[in-house]
Amino acid sequence: ASEYDDVSVLIHVSNFYFQGEQHFRNAIIRVTHLRPIYPTAKLQQYLRTLFLPSTFPHHGFALDYNELRTLQQHHLSNYPFENLSLHYSTTHTISLDTDALFEKFVEKGCGRGGYCMENNGFFGTVLRSMGYDVTSVGARVCEGVGGGDGSLFGGWSHMVNVINIAGIKYMVDVGFGGNGATSPLPLEPNTVHERIFPSEMRLLHSSIPQHTDPTQRLWLYQARETDTSEWQTQYCFTETEFLSCDYEMMNFWTSQSRTSIFTQAVLMAKMVMDEGRLVGSLTMFNGEAKRKVGKETVEKKCCGSEEERVLVLREWFGVVLTAEERRGISGLVTELKG
Repeated sequence: ASEYDDVSVLIHVSNFYFQGEQHFRNAIIRVTHLRPIYPTAKLQQYLRTLFLPSTFPHHGFALDYNELRTLQQHHLSNYPFENLSLHYSTTHTISLDTDALFEKFVEKGCGRGGYCMENNGFFGTVLRSMGYDVTSVGARVCEGVGGGDGSLFGGWSHMVNVINIAGIKYMVDVGFGGNGATSPLPLEPNTVHERIFPSEMRLLHSSIPQHTDPTQRLWLYQARETDTSEWQTQYCFTETEFLSCDYEMMNFWTSQSRTSIFTQAVLMAKMVMDEGRLVGSLTMFNGEAKRKVGKETVEKKCCGSEEERVLVLREWFGVVLTAEERRGISGLVTELKG
């Protein structure tokens, strides 16, 4: 079971006496909100799955930018962004329970990951368990990501983590798929960072078209293929902390609505690492899988049947589905019937 941090209660009470009756004034009672963490044994078990450099400490963590960047990139290359539980399962549901996520990601050992609230929820718990200062926040995905005109944003449907290191805040996202951030981004507007060469990424700090008050500000995450390409806004996020009950609401719509892309398509994305650097990606949309190095597609596979797709999931992504899980897609709109 998960443990909890910040279980301390600070009570400062100034005692005043008036007419023989004790009064407590200036009482400051702060009970820090409980957030789950993984015990040391589970944390070590997860770290062993990342194939980290031999110099990476497995205890006495540095809690600095370089360590965080290493963790993020190794997670991205080992744990995919995917929504298979909504298609290849008997329940077609997503659990955000901390222990259920650990079992799915680590203990089952079948190559599984999850979509944003699973991946970032799990990774945020890992970072908190290591000692990082983690704030979980919500994001609105740009409609252009789903084929819209790119100027409007949907409701709160995405999760990212904001990590505070020595007073500098970084956005960390391991759950957005092929165009997601590949390293911690400091909350600094208009600073360009390399994503996977030659692609780039940056943050802007501005209002969005739907705001009626233009003085409001959100952070916009953008990516582009090369240094001469047009910037494409992927999502915007707030610095206001979201609670587990917020994500339960978001998760229900995202995983159950018939208008959600996650219920209407099979999605996979996993970064490719070579000699310690992210160099490409593997993606799947329904029956089409692509292998990219840099911005070039070097291999494409079009699956015409469930047997072909299950094979690609295993051979390309390392995902092994049980017979029961494979039967779960029968009758769904995402089933390949060729």
